[in-house]
Amino acid sequence: MRFLVLTSLASLLTSVLGQSSSVDSYVASESPIAKAGLLANIGPSGAKSSGAKAGVVIASPSTTNPDYLYTWVRDSSLVFKTIIDQYTSGQDTSTRSLIDEFVSAEATLQQVTNPSGSVTTGGLGEPKFNIDETAFTGAWGRPQRDGPALRSTAIINYANWLIANDNSSWVTNNLWPIIKLDLDYVANNWNQSTYDLWEEVDSSSFFTTAVQHRALREGSTLATKIGQTSVVSGYNTQADNLLCFLESYWNPSGAYITANTGGGRSGKDANTVLASIHTFDPAAGCDATTFQPCSDKALSNLKVYVDSFRSIYGVNSDIASNAAVATGRYPEDVYYNGNPWYLATFAVAEQLYDSLIVWNAQGSLTVTSTSLPFFQQFLSSVTAGTYASSTSTFQTLITDIKTFADGFVAMNDKCTPSGGGLSEQYDKNTGSPISAADLTWSYASALTAFAARSGFASPGWGAQGLSVPATCSGSSGPTVAVTFNVQATTVLGENIYITGSVDALENWSPTSALLLSSANYPTWSITVNLPANTVIQYKYIRNNDGSITWESDPNNQITTPASGSFTVNDTWR
Repeated sequence: MRFLVLTSLASLLTSVLGQSSSVDSYVASESPIAKAGLLANIGPSGAKSSGAKAGVVIASPSTTNPDYLYTWVRDSSLVFKTIIDQYTSGQDTSTRSLIDEFVSAEATLQQVTNPSGSVTTGGLGEPKFNIDETAFTGAWGRPQRDGPALRSTAIINYANWLIANDNSSWVTNNLWPIIKLDLDYVANNWNQSTYDLWEEVDSSSFFTTAVQHRALREGSTLATKIGQTSVVSGYNTQADNLLCFLESYWNPSGAYITANTGGGRSGKDANTVLASIHTFDPAAGCDATTFQPCSDKALSNLKVYVDSFRSIYGVNSDIASNAAVATGRYPEDVYYNGNPWYLATFAVAEQLYDSLIVWNAQGSLTVTSTSLPFFQQFLSSVTAGTYASSTSTFQTLITDIKTFADGFVAMNDKCTPSGGGLSEQYDKNTGSPISAADLTWSYASALTAFAARSGFASPGWGAQGLSVPATCSGSSGPTVAVTFNVQATTVLGENIYITGSVDALENWSPTSALLLSSANYPTWSITVNLPANTVIQYKYIRNNDGSITWESDPNNQITTPASGSFTVNDTWR
């Protein structure tokens, strides 16, 4: 085993800070292992995917503690996005038939009626299925609305390559019907609440919003290419609305991205780093509107996220405050007692490698007041400004940030067993692999981080030059007047607000939540026109001079009538 044992954590600092050659060695040895591990988990012929239909990705062969022998739409799409990127870039041209099997498998799963509904009544939001392509009917956190967006992104990448290689008719006849189902689902449901990618919080999720925005942008472009122009206006309109909503996750006082609008946690979450790398568009540079990896907001967020793990994991003890550490899902995590995840730690490295790709390509980097604390980790004297590649400041920062990025890979190296197998997590004190063995997503995350380290970036998706529209909307059609009354005792200077799962309730945004009237204190009231005949979730918020407290879980939920008015009477939880 090469996993870390807490016998000499001081020596870890030395190895992490001077690890370039060891990381080169790890990348060279782990790359083929990760690729083989990934392929072993794809049916029907993968070595560890017995029982899986053709093109079906198992999350892990683990069947107990935990049972991950299922196929998740999210995981499968991210895995095949990795495979498709390698295929379309010429890195591995042997996987064409496997990609076609994936497309066929996902087309089948789209049509499987499940607890979330049928293909026309919400079933595309179902997160996981049995590996024989039948519905999983047990209790679960559903719906999860990132799956359709990620699946369409993976298949669109394949479609664009086929078009470039004179296969447009095949795209139109075979891929577009699958892609359109997913994009229509995104366009029609993006402003409804969703479980996050960790399947724990039911609200709105930065990761989901970001990948939905990307999917509609590149879906609109593809539709134009193949003459399916009737959908373009609708996709573009909802993409604009998603971009508006995306901005609301930024927490200016904390200088980080709040991962979820609910859940009662700090919001510091790998969700945000994963969103940045999976919506990376090298043509967009360091655009902060779409939270590109090298944007000031994404870099500030990265520092806050990474720092939140420095003091809570034993494996991070005695490591300098500007050196790499192991990271997990979020600092409050209690799953398996809360540990580092391989994919989370690789994601940090990948965001930094993506940033280096852009800075080197444009020949400069810019430090703003927002990103200044991030850059000061490497050069304490740096000030806000733009630094050309010819300057010593640029060279120093680039070199030190590359070392920093390599440190996260080195940390995973230290906690990788001798055979190279990657589980889901490793123990926060000993570094020993735990939870699901051979997690397919872990292998994919290694491959994408290694690719970014080598300078590879997958094709852009249209993020360049986007701007937030002056006005945004999230719903249309008939509405009903809903009066919300909540009993809440407050202190001087404290007010009660409401936000929820639809545009009229500000799409779970704490910064633009609606103020209730205290005219009948301690009853706080507001009347809002909401979409008729719609399931709507909401929560109340206390705001005391900018300090926000969410009502406790679970979300409140109502179904609005088809017409007339409606009154809700609640008590603050």
